[in-house]
Amino acid sequence: MTSLTATIDSQDLSERLGSLAPPRILDVRTAGEFESAHIAGAYNVPLDLLREHRDEIITHLDEDVVLVCRSGQRATQAEETLRAAGLNNVHILEGGINAWEAKGLAVNRGTTRWDLERQVRLVAGSVVLTSVLGSVAAPRLKWVAALIGGGLTFASLTNTCAMGMMLSKLPYNRGATCDAQTVVSQLVEQATSPRS
Repeated sequence: MTSLTATIDSQDLSERLGSLAPPRILDVRTAGEFESAHIAGAYNVPLDLLREHRDEIITHLDEDVVLVCRSGQRATQAEETLRAAGLNNVHILEGGINAWEAKGLAVNRGTTRWDLERQVRLVAGSVVLTSVLGSVAAPRLKWVAALIGGGLTFASLTNTCAMGMMLSKLPYNRGATCDAQTVVSQLVEQATSPRS
């Protein structure tokens, strides 16, 4: 994977995982999403953790790296973060874990949890509905709905999501092994073990 193309499709990744020098897969979804379904051998490095500990993490990434998320949005942000730090051997799984599963490729499954985007829709929708219904009794509540609408518009235009970042920090979305020290030790352990 030495091309300048920043994406790799599911079939190509599947074939490369069986090679003598497979790429390192970093899944940048939340620990809860990762636990629901992930590609075997992938490392869970949530996007916020990757951003906070980027320099420490990249020192242990000397092989090709493939970034995975639900559909490609967070992986794109992770790629920008890693390339800004000087890591050039970075690729994005085209279509994310959704495309991987749609091709019928195997995933390790655990406890099913809602993905982060679905959680954002639930919270945003609930706040808007509640504030619109509440505005019948307290007319100023309509501005809460307007604020959420403005936030969603801003999130779309900037490809960021403050609500998603806040939700990702909830215990539901965090795993016990989702800290920088654990991630780095897993990367080091894999780098020092012989490849099969």
